[in-house]
Amino acid sequence: MSILVFPRRAVARARSPAPTPALAPRLTVGMPHLAFGGLSESWLLKECGHRHWFLLAGAAGDAVPDFRDADGAPVYAAFCGASLREARLDRVAENDTLEIGSALSRISATQFCSRHWVRLEGDLIAEVELVSVFIRRQEAGRNRSVARVRPQGLPPHDPGETSETSALAAALRSGRWDTHMGFSRTAAGDMGEMVLNPCPSQDFNGAHFLYFAAFQAFADRAEWELLAPPPGTHTVARDILYHGNIEPGERVRVRLLHTRQEGPEMAHWLRLERADGGERLADIFTRRRMPSLTV
Repeated sequence: MSILVFPRRAVARARSPAPTPALAPRLTVGMPHLAFGGLSESWLLKECGHRHWFLLAGAAGDAVPDFRDADGAPVYAAFCGASLREARLDRVAENDTLEIGSALSRISATQFCSRHWVRLEGDLIAEVELVSVFIRRQEAGRNRSVARVRPQGLPPHDPGETSETSALAAALRSGRWDTHMGFSRTAAGDMGEMVLNPCPSQDFNGAHFLYFAAFQAFADRAEWELLAPPPGTHTVARDILYHGNIEPGERVRVRLLHTRQEGPEMAHWLRLERADGGERLADIFTRRRMPSLTV
């Protein structure tokens, strides 16, 4: 993937924007935020992705995110990795009040990292880290024609800022890794697979890319189909490392490469590929806790 440097197109907007509702520190939980057994992980990723986008806008001095190159073509934030830690999503119920804090840092010339802390009654129930690069399509309407871009007008790289998610994503892409989350690179096997046909109205975003949160949903669907965990099984930790995207109409193959169970916890390593051609789309490492069977 090439890296293109360009000046941001000047936009007629007020600088030093006022606080935006997109970064509201408190949220009352309702049905849109919940899933079977607690807070929806899919909703949480979408919310943090939304915050990431607005944090980038704020870092650029803009009230809303509208990044474009010198020719006016849209520029997007594409995620390289998403990490969920300290997850206790099963503690969340309707009408609870969540507190969400978010912060952004520039970790390289092209990468930005946002961190999000979700608390319930003062207790941390989720920590999310997202790493993104700016991209634009080199061919209109073609998702596999993207190139990285390095916009001007954003804070410089802070050499003291690092990201485990970024380092892991780079290691997975290059193949220079040994173990992660207890899984060995050399122990990957073929333990089952399923093919999904992503729906444009459900799985793609407004920029017409396969949405980063859809990868997590595909992982849960594959887990349900291939491993049949009990309802209410919830995520303790998850790492999603993104490698590519697809066009609407292309199918996704989800391969189960390894799994293990330790008491009430199960863990698995899934790989998402383009069904025709086999190009890697993502590696997903997950730890999940099954609900207690006691009454």
